[in-house]
Amino acid sequence: MDLRTVTMVERPDLENELWELDSGWPAFIDHDPVTALLDLAVDRFPEFQLVVLDGDEVVAKVHSVPFHWSDRDPDELGPGGWDWVLTTAFLQDREGITPNAVSALEISVRIDLQGRGLAARVLALLADNCRRLRFGDLVAPVRPTHKHQRPRQPMGEYARETRDDGLPADPWLRVHARAGGRLLRPCPASMTIAGSLEQWREWTDLPLTSSGPVEVPGALVPVVVDVDADHAVYVEPNVWVHHALDQR
Repeated sequence: MDLRTVTMVERPDLENELWELDSGWPAFIDHDPVTALLDLAVDRFPEFQLVVLDGDEVVAKVHSVPFHWSDRDPDELGPGGWDWVLTTAFLQDREGITPNAVSALEISVRIDLQGRGLAARVLALLADNCRRLRFGDLVAPVRPTHKHQRPRQPMGEYARETRDDGLPADPWLRVHARAGGRLLRPCPASMTIAGSLEQWREWTDLPLTSSGPVEVPGALVPVVVDVDADHAVYVEPNVWVHHALDQR
């Protein structure tokens, strides 16, 4: 594939394709209330929203936002991960704080093209866009690809697992490591999704008739169900990763 990127500044006519790209995310993910800000990010930070094309065909997309990261201090990256950095980008922008770093929010390859090594190439294209915009630091609250297979395992323990070659056992964390990313630490409450049992039944096709932690397809940790209160809550952990970008 001959991949190239265009931003929403260059091709605002592709916004519908940006939202319609099917990347296979679980249905419940879109119901994090902070996700509403992603729509606004396309308007406020269009040069950070990328559509990846092969010829004229949309094959992947990237959402990212600029923010101010004090002294590259890992402790400044909030435990709220995805929710935190998206909210912070808008709050800092409103306050006139100059950004000095970029956070990826979503790097998605079209579902029928996954497993072909495109994710690494799209990550490289994101890094190139950051350099073009003169940013030297890229971070991401990374959602490990295979963590849903071990929903009861603590994220910190899972992220530390390596193969014989020393690279992370998880495929998506491994892509970041190969690209020079440094795994910093888990962000234990990266996304929070709460809803009624009726809503969760719609999102998961599960009966959810008993209270307690329930393993849900696609969820990285169990969803906590409270039948008496008629609600369920999912708090997703991610892993902060940092890429220090050379200025080419």
